[in-house]
Amino acid sequence: MAQIFVPKEIRELETRVAATPETVKKLIGAGFPVTVERGAGEGSFIADKDFQEAGATLIDTAAAGYAGADIVLKVDPPLMTSEQNEVALLKEGSILITHLVPANELELLGELCARKISCISMNLVPRITIAQKMDSLSSQASIAGYKAVLLGANALGKYFPLLMTAAGTITPARVVILGAGVAGLQAIATARRLGAMVEVSDVRMAVKEQVESLGAKFITVETDEDMEDAGGYAKEQSEDFLKKQREEVGKRMAGADVIITTALIPGRPAPLLIDEDIVKKMKPGSVIVDLAVQQGGNCALSEPGKTVVKHGVTLIGELNLPAMMQIHASQLYAKNLLNLVTHLGSEGTMPLDLEEPVTDGALLTHEGAVRHEPTRQLLDKKGS
Repeated sequence: MAQIFVPKEIRELETRVAATPETVKKLIGAGFPVTVERGAGEGSFIADKDFQEAGATLIDTAAAGYAGADIVLKVDPPLMTSEQNEVALLKEGSILITHLVPANELELLGELCARKISCISMNLVPRITIAQKMDSLSSQASIAGYKAVLLGANALGKYFPLLMTAAGTITPARVVILGAGVAGLQAIATARRLGAMVEVSDVRMAVKEQVESLGAKFITVETDEDMEDAGGYAKEQSEDFLKKQREEVGKRMAGADVIITTALIPGRPAPLLIDEDIVKKMKPGSVIVDLAVQQGGNCALSEPGKTVVKHGVTLIGELNLPAMMQIHASQLYAKNLLNLVTHLGSEGTMPLDLEEPVTDGALLTHEGAVRHEPTRQLLDKKGS
């Protein structure tokens, strides 16, 4: 039977864990013995005894857990520094399942290949019907969108809702959301529940109906270009379209109290949507929450991991919003992993069928080679 190991996450700011007592119990029920490193659930307020009562075996050190593991479940990619090298602890030929953006971890991929680690990236799980319950990008993005609105509301020195008081009428806050993917849609719903007036921009006209169904106004930019790829993600836009978008959306942003940016393009730096001139035009006390800051940011002035004030505007560049809501983030991510493991394996084994669609889409490295074609091209480009 394949042994599953859940280590304690060691990257800075990470509070989530890749399993919960509920998912441990179900994994064991599916025939997979589970070991958990002591303290793995502390950041998510899950005690060791809760894992133990669910049937897990507690391991005192990560090294011991990795050494005996056939399958490792993680939130973050393995850390690989001179002080801490999780890759070196992985058993050769084992399976690693984690969040991993290939373009950001090219050196790590080389080490995984050298140790013949089969790495399944949760970032690459295909957007097909059968894989919806494994879609951790959506589960974590939804949390990020919700938290972004709360951070924006907390930093704004105004009410969000319309209020009629004896002292006068308070007009509702104006919120502009850039990007109507999972994070953006959750941000819309949350801002509307708080009573704000919400306007939304997205390059994909297909999301207009969803935006309006949540009570927000869609900012239309006319174009003949196809702005959505086969996977439902936004494509890189032409300079002509970006210019039109900046002009139209810029008018709304200048009058916004809060802007939340969520625009990302898989495998590429985040598109720049807010330059310094737009920030200068915003009202003093306004807020920008940049969810794309880890991939370069949608705002030119955002700083990763910091909240700063520039030109009177508060710019929030938190790096890991799901980890700020670690209880539900861990619950959802752990269920995504459970669904993946039980879909690909049964009766305590998880053979990797390269013809199976989820495996084919998400298996990043296998038998010493990178399988993901866009990543292979990046590696070739880097080596040339």
